[in-house]
Amino acid sequence: MERGRRNDAPTAEEPYNKGEQPPVITAIGNPVFDLIKTQKVDTKERILSGCSTNAVLALNKLGEATRLIGAIGPDFREQFETDFAARGIESVIIDSKSSGGFSLHYYDDFGNRTLDLLGKASDITNIKPEWYTDSKAVLIGPILGEVSFEEIKNIRENFDGLFFCDPQGLLRGVDDDGRINHTAIDGIKEALSAFDVVKPNELEGQVLTGLDCRKHAHEAAKIIHSWGPKIVFLTLAELGAVIYDGSECVDIPPDEIKQPADIPAVEVDLIDSTGAGDTSMAGFTFEYLRTKDIVKSACFAGATSSIMIENVGPDFKMTEDMVRERAEKLYAKIKNGWRLEEVGA
Repeated sequence: MERGRRNDAPTAEEPYNKGEQPPVITAIGNPVFDLIKTQKVDTKERILSGCSTNAVLALNKLGEATRLIGAIGPDFREQFETDFAARGIESVIIDSKSSGGFSLHYYDDFGNRTLDLLGKASDITNIKPEWYTDSKAVLIGPILGEVSFEEIKNIRENFDGLFFCDPQGLLRGVDDDGRINHTAIDGIKEALSAFDVVKPNELEGQVLTGLDCRKHAHEAAKIIHSWGPKIVFLTLAELGAVIYDGSECVDIPPDEIKQPADIPAVEVDLIDSTGAGDTSMAGFTFEYLRTKDIVKSACFAGATSSIMIENVGPDFKMTEDMVRERAEKLYAKIKNGWRLEEVGA
């Protein structure tokens, strides 16, 4: 079996010469091809998605050099390779018998959904340092447990750059009928302690802490922070978000919105909230690498996801200027004293 084959890149045994091209942002997690049905759209056919995949796609739109490490099967490999090559995104492909995917059915206008398994790709094992040590940030965004806690520990030991985790895929399991469930498995606290930034949403925050994050967002963020990550970025859908770095919790507001969104920056028209948190991870990473300012980075994250949810699938326009215009409006609300409690959290 061929494992870890790089597309449009040197072999895994020949890492990039850092003097030849800019440092990349590497995301680790399987791509998926999903069926998505919302109140406004029905894809009918499976489309490219996935936590790490959506993150690198967003960062690519913002002008970053990106790389994805993930497993994919022959059923969707050609489509995946063609899409990534057209965008100039590197990939390290782990061979798999089949590709992963979900059927997502959003049954209201608030982003609530059912999630059913269509297929599961192989786990990502034996991750070689050559695949990520040339990176300025590594993002861990599994979709269904494909990155083990041991692999996370090994990456942290070999990498001293920004290490970011969206824990959604670390908390998912599958029922006998294929329905996705969520649980905090043994070892999750130690695993999250390895990261510089951990970004759970409200459901994941509740699974991790046992708290209703809409009512106890600050307390939940502080609990997760106590396990070891430097920054906790807790997103709360249409309520906004909370960010905490051990000093004080800062509330990140929503703005005037037509529909709920994962930290929207301006009035948005929700089409499909799939990938909102994934692109939020991308936006935060993009801005934090430039400013090291957690509040401005959270605003940029919210603005990034607000553009994502106005679209379905990966093919839409997003530029840094578009995101920054929205982020500045959100930041202005914080400077004017907006507090999460004002919207009933």
